[in-house]
Amino acid sequence: MAYFDGCHCLGNRRQNSILYSILKNDNQTEQHTHRRPGAVLQQQACSCGSKKKVALRCPQITCKTASAVLVKTLKFVKNVPCFRELPAEDQLVLVRSSWAPLLVLGMAQDRVDFETTETPEPSMLQKILTSGQERRGSPHEQSDQGVTLADIQGIKAFLTKCWGLDISTKEYAYLKGAVLFNPDLEGLQCVHYIHGLQSEAHQALNEYVKMIHREDPARFVKLFIALSMLRSINANVVAELFFKPVIGTVNMEELLLEMFYGK
Repeated sequence: MAYFDGCHCLGNRRQNSILYSILKNDNQTEQHTHRRPGAVLQQQACSCGSKKKVALRCPQITCKTASAVLVKTLKFVKNVPCFRELPAEDQLVLVRSSWAPLLVLGMAQDRVDFETTETPEPSMLQKILTSGQERRGSPHEQSDQGVTLADIQGIKAFLTKCWGLDISTKEYAYLKGAVLFNPDLEGLQCVHYIHGLQSEAHQALNEYVKMIHREDPARFVKLFIALSMLRSINANVVAELFFKPVIGTVNMEELLLEMFYGK
């Protein structure tokens, strides 16, 4: 495995370098402006309606808030020194993979809640009148549009889990490090180095939890369960839900390049 020669923190990195790097640059504070106290995720008794398509009730407000969280998230990533030391190709691979879970994690930290409404099914007349257009279009165009109730439930369940744990700013920072530095992605050059950074994020989180939450020995496991819920959230669903309503069908990769590198 070839290592990146320009990465100065690879050889003699301090044991807690990821702790220092993330906390030094994470100036985000926990915001409660968007939280609705008492708002609880309503669990569905059955999955019969989980395939129903839904949309944001207030897309202009929610999408604007989500966009602000994305900007803040990308700023956080850019300011992590060990991330900046990676080759540009590795940076791009990591951002492509992590932007959606990091965004949802940032929404949890900023207490961003949202409501959805069921998308009405087209009438029989609408189906007849548009049947020719559907045949001329992509065969999956109609079925792929919209977000299902099951997708929303997954995001809501994760947010509710985080809010129930009352995760601190430092814990969110360590979780972001664990999500960002994913060594299992294809195309990475500094695989071993990135694996080391992720391990340090896990270790720093574990040590912090043991020190601050001595009365709850299972908290580290609870946080990892939350991470497993986060990994199940689809990036296409996040783009469809929080960006398409205001900017239409967008290539998220191009948008990220523009926001991240100013291209």
